Amino acid sequence: MKYGIIGTGAIGGYYGSKLARSGQEVHFLFHSDYEYVREHGLQVDSCDGSFHLDHVNAYHSSADMPKCDVVMVSLKSVNNHLLPSLLPPLLGERTLVVMIQNGIGVEPDIQQMFPGLWLAAGLAFICSAKSEPGRVSHQCYGSINLANYSCPDAQLMAQLLADFTAAGIEAHEVEYQEARWKKAVWNMPFNGMTVALNTRTDLLLNHPATRQLIYDQMMEVVGAAQHLGVNGLDASFADLMMKTTDAMTPYSPSMKLDYDFHRPMEIYYLYTRPIEEAARAGYAMPKLAMLEAELRFLAEHNTPKKK
Repeated sequence: MKYGIIGTGAIGGYYGSKLARSGQEVHFLFHSDYEYVREHGLQVDSCDGSFHLDHVNAYHSSADMPKCDVVMVSLKSVNNHLLPSLLPPLLGERTLVVMIQNGIGVEPDIQQMFPGLWLAAGLAFICSAKSEPGRVSHQCYGSINLANYSCPDAQLMAQLLADFTAAGIEAHEVEYQEARWKKAVWNMPFNGMTVALNTRTDLLLNHPATRQLIYDQMMEVVGAAQHLGVNGLDASFADLMMKTTDAMTPYSPSMKLDYDFHRPMEIYYLYTRPIEEAARAGYAMPKLAMLEAELRFLAEHNTPKKK
């Protein structure tokens, strides 16, 4: 199949490069490092084995990209307003768009933008960062769950899974709502707390008070999911996420990096939307609602100072 990557950062750069290295035809959209990658290629520094792509199908405008069978969108969700101009050049009659983004409510909103579009969610379990132009730093993990949202072609989903697996990426197809809320169990506590307390994942778990707070926040997500009728999510999954993070390389999540570099934070889909959906189901998330308020305050006062 022919793949397109919209947003070649820490996530799109990693998965797209793995697919390209395995022999798939992959077309990458770049922003600031387009010229660098055209000249120097794309480097992936990985705990699973580093590699370099000498020849990259790199583009600075999606208008120059070909139509693709699968388009993976790994832009930050704060940039989704750009998709009505970025996506159409890549779309054929049977193109599957995989939204590799954090949060709750992403696919319903994209479906409103593009009625009839074939959509799936990509839930990445990975510690990865864009460390410098043309370089992705993959620290640990790397699996992805793929959840069908509106794709009627089961064979296309199966081929996508097969291609990921052949590229050395652990990939599984999962139920949509369960997958989105399971990802939120980790994302909602750790993304915001590392920003609010200016810290890393390991330091949060090493202190008894913040460790308990992280777990309480996880259980708020579990409770919200259960009130919304999501199956397969209970306290045992929160326990697993705590254990997994204990074993993780000390890590600054994507929201912490966005805050540190004075970029917009993904507050809406990571916090506002799930808190609102839980409230409509009669469930309150007080600890996470407080964290959301703190993040909105920090975002308002985090604009770069003019020299």
